Amino acid sequence: MRNPLFGRPSDIVFERDAPDAAVIAHSLETTEHRVFWLDDVGDHTVYPTLDAWLDVDLAVVGGGYLGLWSAVKAKQRNPHLRVALLEGQTIGWAASGRNGGFCDASLTHGELNGANRWPKELETLNRLGHENLAAMEREIAELGIDCEWEHTGSIDVAVEEHQLAWLEPENEGFLDQASVQAELHSPTYLGGRRYRDTAMVHPAKLAKELARVAASLGVEVFENSQVDELYDENGAITLTTARAGVRAGRVVLATNAFPPLLKRYRLYTVPVYDYVLTTEPLSTDQLASIGWQGRQGMADLANQFHYYRLTADNRILFGGYDAIYHFGRDVHVSYEERDETFHTLASHFFTTFPQLEGLRFTHRWAGAIDTSSQFCAFYGLDLGGRVATAAGFTGLGVGATHFAAEVLLDRLAGLDTERTQLEMVRRKPLPFPPEPFAAAGIAATRWAMDRADHNYGRRNLLLKTLDALGLGFDS
Repeated sequence: MRNPLFGRPSDIVFERDAPDAAVIAHSLETTEHRVFWLDDVGDHTVYPTLDAWLDVDLAVVGGGYLGLWSAVKAKQRNPHLRVALLEGQTIGWAASGRNGGFCDASLTHGELNGANRWPKELETLNRLGHENLAAMEREIAELGIDCEWEHTGSIDVAVEEHQLAWLEPENEGFLDQASVQAELHSPTYLGGRRYRDTAMVHPAKLAKELARVAASLGVEVFENSQVDELYDENGAITLTTARAGVRAGRVVLATNAFPPLLKRYRLYTVPVYDYVLTTEPLSTDQLASIGWQGRQGMADLANQFHYYRLTADNRILFGGYDAIYHFGRDVHVSYEERDETFHTLASHFFTTFPQLEGLRFTHRWAGAIDTSSQFCAFYGLDLGGRVATAAGFTGLGVGATHFAAEVLLDRLAGLDTERTQLEMVRRKPLPFPPEPFAAAGIAATRWAMDRADHNYGRRNLLLKTLDALGLGFDS
């Protein structure tokens, strides 16, 4: 490692201790471009395509977590409402069926981000986040939702010396090197911090089960029914699809990374692609070689970080690091295949767990994250209070969508609640610039974050300026 006094880039641990090329090649040789969660879900329920016009009290656009929770909760609040949910492809097809399955209590993308943006509300936001996770856990049990919920907690790990200070060793939850190695053995770990309020879920099962519950409550669920247009016609919000449409008194828009139906929100998010590998199931000996008895979710502390967890059958899901944006805010299936990134992930995996050399990856996939400049959800209420929007969860949507659904329904009902009075709910983040400035800015920011990771965490002038403006980019 070069001398930090000179501020020159140093190799990170994944470069210093990279595995042999043959190890990487062997691990990827039989992998398939398929989403493990969707293969494993076991629920093959097919919902009809909308082929006739409907008049409903509430229309929900989007069959991911936000749309599904909104539909379920709307019927729980008022069983007499006629509610229709329209999904452009199939339930849980996008981010809700292919994420890492980390369900976090934080509504603000971590304590530091919340403290920087909403310092006066931080205590309230933290409390509401913990209450939200507890309510979600309780409701999953009460509704009989089988989503492999495990309240395991999570651990953030330092893999470079300069990251140890970020773990705040003086505070409760800090794990020194011996303690973190006792939880999960990796030669890269120098220390860690334990977080209790994180659960692991099977993402696709959660989405499919929420759809089942919604349908059992009387929600009319439609798949392959992409909404192309939204407009106000004689006091009714009209949504049109290729074959029919819906007239609704109220609408929830839950399209997240996809182009919003209200053009005013098109600069508020950028779709950033995240990539994932999943191994074959570990043998008893392989699992014993790394420990992981607590089955916690894991993440390292770099700007370009990795996250990983165990599945129910003891595969390791390993994702993150690269975050790829495509010019024009496009979301397209062709972006999901990126050999360079999968090769990088495989290399970093065997740096983290060299004792698992010989293990193969069975699945590789990617998905678009709806990234906002404040790293967590923003909210909109439009067309006379009849259309409610939330987007920009920035990878935090597994738990935060449950909270957001309550916010959207409160706002559509005109309720003045603790949730709706939050500055985080009432104030929108700074929008991203239009093209070509968005692509250039994101590329420059990613380069700067990579340089910071290679320069002992030191943030350059670009990152410091973005921090000051509240217009950042999270990998």
